[in-house]
Amino acid sequence: MLKTSKRGEDINVAAWRLDTLTRTAVFASFDGGVPALVHFGAKLPLSENLVTLAKLSVPNVSGGQLDPMVPLTLMPTAMDGWQGHPGIIMTDKYSVEVLPSWNACSADVHSQNKMQWTLQSSDLMPACALTFAANLADHGILSVQVEFENYGDLRLQWLCNGAIPIPEYMPRIIDHGGRWTGEFQRQERLFTVGMHVRESREGRTGHANFPGMIFASDACDENTGECMGITLPWSGGHKIIAEEIPDGRRQVQVGFDANTMSCKREVKIAWSGNGLNGLSNTMYSVPREFSRGKLATRNVKRPVHYNCWEAVYFRHSVEELKQIASLAASVGAERFVLDDGWFKGRNDATTSLGDWTVDATKYPQGLMPLIDHIHQCGMQFGIWFEPEMVNIDSDLYRAHPDWVLGPQNQPSGRGQFVLDLSKSEVTDYLFKCIASILQKYPANYIKWDHNRILSGHAPQQTPALYALIDRLNAAFPNVEIESCSSGGGRIDYGILERTTRVWLSDSNDALERLRIQHEASRWIPPEIQGSHVGPRTCHSSGRIIPMPFRAWVAASRHMGMEMDPRELTPQETTQLKAVIDWYKQNRNQMFASKLLRLDTNDAEVLAEMFVTEDQSRFILFRGQMGASAQIAARPLKLTGLKADCMYEIKMVNPNDVVYTVNQNRMVEMNGMMPLCLSGAALMSGALQTSNAFPLTMHVFEGVAL
Repeated sequence: MLKTSKRGEDINVAAWRLDTLTRTAVFASFDGGVPALVHFGAKLPLSENLVTLAKLSVPNVSGGQLDPMVPLTLMPTAMDGWQGHPGIIMTDKYSVEVLPSWNACSADVHSQNKMQWTLQSSDLMPACALTFAANLADHGILSVQVEFENYGDLRLQWLCNGAIPIPEYMPRIIDHGGRWTGEFQRQERLFTVGMHVRESREGRTGHANFPGMIFASDACDENTGECMGITLPWSGGHKIIAEEIPDGRRQVQVGFDANTMSCKREVKIAWSGNGLNGLSNTMYSVPREFSRGKLATRNVKRPVHYNCWEAVYFRHSVEELKQIASLAASVGAERFVLDDGWFKGRNDATTSLGDWTVDATKYPQGLMPLIDHIHQCGMQFGIWFEPEMVNIDSDLYRAHPDWVLGPQNQPSGRGQFVLDLSKSEVTDYLFKCIASILQKYPANYIKWDHNRILSGHAPQQTPALYALIDRLNAAFPNVEIESCSSGGGRIDYGILERTTRVWLSDSNDALERLRIQHEASRWIPPEIQGSHVGPRTCHSSGRIIPMPFRAWVAASRHMGMEMDPRELTPQETTQLKAVIDWYKQNRNQMFASKLLRLDTNDAEVLAEMFVTEDQSRFILFRGQMGASAQIAARPLKLTGLKADCMYEIKMVNPNDVVYTVNQNRMVEMNGMMPLCLSGAALMSGALQTSNAFPLTMHVFEGVAL
């Protein structure tokens, strides 16, 4: 039946609300159509007129537009009169596009913070169904889930996880690009008419495409103003579309490879009225909730790692590794991770991936002599795998060339190819190989690597990977898994549902790491970010960085080391051990605190605070990356403190800071330390640091009196 225009008062609107103590989400269906999200943000009063609110979400009609009222639904289509990007695109078996139309939706309210809607296709199109579910968790995350069921011959080309409206007072788009060893590079632009698209076609999350986007008001900074964030918990190819249509409305759609007959997917959304820090600390609840189920992350210490990769690479010698382990333990390492090179025939990157048995030449008595020594040094043992990959020069490939994912004429990457995890015989083989190592050797940690992009999207790969990791987690509940994918190649809330740590970057350059960690903290909690003290001369940049800066950058996250400890001078050993000792004493407090980034007004300075929930203590890191434009160091404006409380402040590392000639004599001579200032003064910019050389970290501790 042809549609004709209706006046606003003639539209039949059904509305529902989901509530927590501080948030409200309102959904509405217009004339029984697909539901729309018409409000998500601050808590609305219970007396709010939801129908009026819903009707006001639809703009006026002007020339050059269709007549009916056109809301932005969770699944907008051209058949409904939507002018922007559709939420679903599908074709029939002849590759002809099908314009979907849906019958009236039925709603099922589960509780005050959960509900579900079901829609069936109309008689005008092949049989299919949509089910939407929404959940507003107590921590403030709104999850919208979409399930598409195909009963006919339809082929999906695109299915979003629910079209989400972006308020018109949030014109800024913030996302992250990057590259290998240069991940989480912040990008910002303004909405303009048309689409801003971010897409990963690697078959994994990708170094350049963290699957999240932030929308912010003009006045929003780290601590003030409104913003909204959206992320896709998925570890494969994906696309994010942020769009403004000519009438001024804005939407964001998130989705992933859609060439499946039926599928189910989810998007997670957060809102903050307290700036970008408020958004981050809300978002942290998602990966923290996952990891608590396995490790109670915030209540269990994060052990100091030692990883042998940048010390020996493929050159494994039991006696040499024992010597390195002893030295690593002497400066404070609590876990030794045996990296690439331990398995049969693995002497370089071109061979042996897939042959997961211990190399008898390098380890004639197996791994136990090394593991026994590691345990005698008081350290746990971890081991490296790259299960999804295979080299042509391997026993596995010679036996099963048909297990490779993709065409035979595809290019190699790092001398390797990807295994097709959608084949049950492949995942059974991998489970058996990994399980046999974990059963034979007392490892409690896996560094799970993934050093090659896929040749094409291969959407079947991601759920198969999840199933394999889930199977290992169930069989070995005391073994942690780190997501390492050439560093930042697979970091997202999908993989973090199954792992407890991410390797942010293959770069151990502390200067680059400081920036990567700072920007990654918009999405990833600090205790989940692995950060290692690298060699004196960085292997990825050639930069020579002093030990105190390398050590303090690592100490602000889950700390580790990844260099040859035999290169350490006596002074470097003393400096490193002191920072590790400090980390051990403070990690539980840090990782139970709120991480708050500071606006420094200096492009060469990055600063962060860890503030306890009761605001009684804080730890402040101020990293001087390069030479500031101005002579005097800009005062730091702290945040998150009690205004009427006095704080005693001391500098943790006065001997690590190299000052310029324009120094604050009283601070340098410790003449005024400890300082006593009110929270109000500190949050007004009273803390003045010394002028320091580049590659310097100031660390302060504050305690409420």
